[in-house]
Formats: sequence, structure tokens, C-alpha cells
Amino acid sequence: MSTRTTVILAVILIAAGLILSLALYAQLPERLASHWNAQDQVDGTMPRFWGAFLMPLVTLAMLGLFLIIPAIDPMKANIAAFRGSFNVFIALMMAFMLYIHVLSILWNMGFQGFRMSTAMLPALGLLFVFVGIMLRRARRNYSIGIRTPWTLASDRVWDRTHRLGAVLFVIAGLLAAAGVFFPGPAAYWFVLGPVIGVSLFLVVYSYILWRAEQTSS
Repeated sequence: MSTRTTVILAVILIAAGLILSLALYAQLPERLASHWNAQDQVDGTMPRFWGAFLMPLVTLAMLGLFLIIPAIDPMKANIAAFRGSFNVFIALMMAFMLYIHVLSILWNMGFQGFRMSTAMLPALGLLFVFVGIMLRRARRNYSIGIRTPWTLASDRVWDRTHRLGAVLFVIAGLLAAAGVFFPGPAAYWFVLGPVIGVSLFLVVYSYILWRAEQTSS
């Protein structure tokens, strides 16, 4: 996907969120539920304006960062090598943010016959799966990927860490999606457990690879 197409699609998705909020603004309560705990109970609210528009504004800021950071990365030529995959990730992230925004608006409009955690899990799973696909194609850079001191120090360590990380993040994504079959607090562990575990493992793994490289050189 080209960067131009990505930006156009992202702007459309952000505009859709803003239009939805504007169209339903008068029907929303004075304070909107903005956070749900592990039992899917509301434990955080915010004023109507911020509840209606914060998510689209945050998404717009994210888009700006996604476009600016790779452009100023010292290894931006390496990012260009997998820019198409990164652009698809940007589009998926914009779609994910819109999806969460729609769920929140629906819940605050009174359509509460669903669990927020359960509804989020398939989308999170898809996002993690694509992160895995993108990691497989990522080249060494300071902005995108598994950036530890050891992956950044060596192309070989970067490549081997990302090959394994790609597989592990796909598995984490599938586990997150499987969380829909375990409603309630258990569902969160299908997201947090694999992601935290994979992230910590890859940090240690990259260090071990780097140490082995130093020893053999």
C-alpha cells in the first residue's frame, strides 16, 4: 500500500469517527463511560465533549507520528524496504481506533448488550497477527520493530529476533482472539499474558544472540 493511499484511507476513517460523534452528540449523556475494568464494569468517565471527540483526535495525532517518525529515522532507507507493510499496519491501526470509538459510542447510547472486552479481542488479535507479519519484513531501524540495544547493534541479531518475533506475535494474536470464548477477567490474560511474555522473551533472546555473536567474533 502506498503512503498516499494510506493517508487518504486514514483521513476517511478519522473523519468517519468525527462525523459519528457530531451526528450523535446531542443524544449522548453529559458524562460518557470511557474505561471498563476486568469485570466489564465502568470505572472511568469523562465529559461529553471529550468522550465524543478524544478518540478521533488521538487517532489523528497517531497518524501524524506514524508519518513523521519514519521520515526522521537515521535508518529511514531500511524503513523504505518494508514501507508497504508498515502502511498497511497504519491503516489497520486507524481502523482499530475507529472500531473502539464506535463501540464506546454505542455503549454510551444505551446499546449495552455486549461486553467491551469480548468485542475488542478479535480486533486486537487481528492487529497482533499483522504486527507479526510486519516484523518478518522489518529491517533494522530506530522506530519500528523489536528495538533493543542488541538488535540495533547487529543486522544478524535483528533479523533472527524478528523472524522468531513474527511467529510469536502471530500466535499471541490468535490467543487474543481466542479470548472471546472466555468472557470476564480471564479474557484479559489472553491478551496481556502472551504479549508481555513474548516481549520479555524477545528482549532476552536478542541479548543471548548478541552475546553469542560477540563471543564468536
